Amino acid sequence: MPSISSLKNLDLTLLAQRLGRLCQQLNVEVTAAESCTGGGIASAITSTAGSSAYFTAGYVTYSNAAKTRLLGVPNAILAAHGAVSEEVVKAMVLGACQESGAGLGVAVSGVAGPDGGSDEKPVGTVWLAWGDADDQQAERFHFPGDRQAVREQAVRQALAGLVARLDARAKASNKK
Repeated sequence: MPSISSLKNLDLTLLAQRLGRLCQQLNVEVTAAESCTGGGIASAITSTAGSSAYFTAGYVTYSNAAKTRLLGVPNAILAAHGAVSEEVVKAMVLGACQESGAGLGVAVSGVAGPDGGSDEKPVGTVWLAWGDADDQQAERFHFPGDRQAVREQAVRQALAGLVARLDARAKASNKK
């Protein structure tokens, strides 16, 4: 399986095309639940012709109320951990997969800046989660740069994570 670090340097268009090929090969639909990227992940995926065959839905849930209303993120989790947390992005990807019926999803929440950072969660802190309705994995990143740079890096990492997970599935199915 290619590492996420090697995939994250690929052009977004190439990552989106690779994602599409893997989704079609494995017959997997994907979804995205986004906060700080504001639809950038969905935009990158749907920039590829034919993406309607495997991209089910995108959710831009910028506010906590939208995370709760559209994705079922419990208010208690938001209150206890804040929107930029492992627990919230896991709940976001779970909700997106349940609502859309997708077999794989990605969720993102972060502090893109220039304001809003804290000692605990400085500007550039981004949580990403990948998974499905049964299992979610999350990872924290700290991306350098201005608001646009943080958002672009988050989108690239989100796609790289989807591709890496689908590559692993493809390799596992080829061994059977």
